[in-house]
Amino acid sequence: MPRVDRVEAGEAAAWVPALVLVEVLEAAHRGVIRLAGGSEAWIRGLTSSGSWFVADLTAEVALRADALYEIPERGDRLIAATAIQLDLPLVTRDPAIARAAGVTRLW
Repeated sequence: MPRVDRVEAGEAAAWVPALVLVEVLEAAHRGVIRLAGGSEAWIRGLTSSGSWFVADLTAEVALRADALYEIPERGDRLIAATAIQLDLPLVTRDPAIARAAGVTRLW
């Protein structure tokens, strides 16, 4: 399984759900995290890396999320549905989310 250090080294690829970008920017706005260079520089750096890719929120992802209401939070449902749609493991601290989505959990 790809680890973040391998992705950062360009030895593996990772997909980031678009909703995660929104959540990171909101956390930066609230002062919970700091993005070096600011929001735009962070997103531009991520998307131009060649290793990190943005997974769009599509109608197909929304339909998959519609079947995941045992995951209480909408954002978590959409992120899990993205992993299902792309047939990729999910990075989460919460094993219940991965279990509900039927995907492999990394972390």
